[in-house]
Amino acid sequence: MPISRKPYLLRAEFLPDAAPDFDAYPFNIPAVRDLAQIDFHADVTFFVGENGAGKSTVLEALAVALGHNPEGGSRHARFQTADAPVSPLHEALRLVRSAFRPREEYFLRAESFFNVATYLDQIGSPNPSLHACSHGEAFMAVLFERLRGQGLYLLDEPEAALSPQRQLTALRAIDALVRQSSQFIIATHSPLLLAYPRARILQFDGAGITELRYEDTEHYAITRDFLNHYPKRLEQLLKDED
Repeated sequence: MPISRKPYLLRAEFLPDAAPDFDAYPFNIPAVRDLAQIDFHADVTFFVGENGAGKSTVLEALAVALGHNPEGGSRHARFQTADAPVSPLHEALRLVRSAFRPREEYFLRAESFFNVATYLDQIGSPNPSLHACSHGEAFMAVLFERLRGQGLYLLDEPEAALSPQRQLTALRAIDALVRQSSQFIIATHSPLLLAYPRARILQFDGAGITELRYEDTEHYAITRDFLNHYPKRLEQLLKDED
């Protein structure tokens, strides 16, 4: 195992002279307003919360502030296929790094991963085409074959294309990379990924950003309750309304 030089990214905070309009998107999102400071775990930091809570918005801002293409890929990826504008949040952020630099950085974004795979084919990537794989297999190929360790990796909903079994396999890949001096920031809905023990879980909701234990997350509580009582829960969910 290489000598640990983590963490690479210590915290994110608003620039001292930033003057965001808190009545305008994305600064009107409670979790974004609460970005006075986010401290990152040396191994894994999870962003959790309902759709629209700001997880992906903040992760995108971190990636763009680090120099990534907003659609994903390594820091060398330079292409644009999406018409949607990039949130201005990255312009208001200051990222505090440690004295150590990662060997590589990667931004994996589920919603635009197809575009990254197409770009790699267009530039003649020496690796096998990700389009030759299923969506889930392509995700796993990135985790196991393209990420080499000693890296800073931002993953946006990596579970989107993965079966439960593949999510457990992905968890093993994440742990192997952590042990190779890597740091992850992951936005996820997966109760399986959230179980990773060497992590900080940050809940994004209407109250802002709060650190939680795994057992205190909705993801854990709802999944556990449903699996333990699924006949009753299905009856409650699917009963006919008079």
